[in-house]
Parts: sequence; structure tokens; C-alpha cells
Amino acid sequence: MLHTQLQTMLALQDEINTLVNENWRAQNFPWYRAIWVESAELLDHYGWKWWKKQQPEMEQVKLELVDIWHFGLSLELQQGTPQQVAEKMQQQLSAERAIAGDFRENLEAFTLKTLASRQFDLVGFAQMMADVELPFDELYRRYAGKNVLNRFRQDHGYKDGSYQKLWSGREDNEHLAEVVQSLDASAENFSNQLYQTLKDRYPGPVKNLA
Repeated sequence: MLHTQLQTMLALQDEINTLVNENWRAQNFPWYRAIWVESAELLDHYGWKWWKKQQPEMEQVKLELVDIWHFGLSLELQQGTPQQVAEKMQQQLSAERAIAGDFRENLEAFTLKTLASRQFDLVGFAQMMADVELPFDELYRRYAGKNVLNRFRQDHGYKDGSYQKLWSGREDNEHLAEVVQSLDASAENFSNQLYQTLKDRYPGPVKNLA
């Protein structure tokens, strides 16, 4: 199951990166920098100010981790095909099971390693998942949903401004959350089902895509 989920997510990330820029691998975008900036936003949502009362905004924390995962997958894909990278990532994730610890310290360690290596610290990321009780199945559902929504936006006019983000008085993110809960995430065509359901709900002009 893990290997299949990894392959699916890597393939989805390759697709969305190619949709945005056909030659994205050759561009050598600074994905590590995006991870660094997202990590700062993540810490803000978790809370770090000792001079005021703060409670971790766990939903936002998990959303930020999913965003970081997008950039991490892109870094991994710079080094091989989705199949090759999935094998490597599965070995890393299976080698050692992380035990929940101090999230702030582990986030800082993850960020420092990211900046030093300019690569994705998969083990450090898995540690943060354990810290906030984000199981891999949930990461998969959240990632697949966000990825499909990003692709749907691109396909329906996000770049030229014709995309409608509000559907029947609700943002597309809200529709996405509802759709994800209604589908079987273990299905092989989960992402395709997500896309089709969003397409069925979308009130704007729907393009005929090959």
C-alpha cells in the first residue's frame, strides 16, 4: 500500500509540475527555499511565542505539512522516475518508525538540514508527521485532494483569471474536503474520481480535456 501511494503521489506531482512548466526539471527551481519559507509559516501556526497564550492550529499545521510534501516530492523527482523514487522513499520510511517528540525542535532540525543540503529530509518530515499525529494514509488523502484541486484550477482558467473559486457560496477548498470524505481513498483511480466529482460540481465553463 505504501509503495502504491508513493508512486501515485509522485506521478501526480510530476503531472502538475509539467502542467505549470513542461521543462520543470531543467529549470532547477529552488524547491528547498519553498520548503524553508513554508516551514516558517508552519511554526507560526503551531505557535512559538512564549509571551502570549497560543494553541496549535492543528488543521493549518497539517495543511502546511502537505504543502511542504509537494515541494519535497518535487525535489525527489529531480533524481529519478516516480517508480525509482518511490522505491527509495519506501526504504527510508520503512527503515525506522518515528516516535512523537518536540515538534518545534524537530521542525528546526528539518529546516536546518533542508538549507544545508538543499534536499528533502524525508526522515525529518516523517518525524514531524509523528509529532502531530498525521498518519501516512491521511497525508495521502490530503495530498491527493490538494494536488487534484491545483490541477483542476490550472485546467479551468486559473492562469488567465477565468476560474471561479466560489461555487454556490462556498470556496473550492470546502467542496474538496467534502468530496474527499465521500470517496474511497484506497481505490486505484482515487485521484481520477476526485477530479471528475469536482468537474461535475463546478458551475463555470468546463473545458473538454483529452
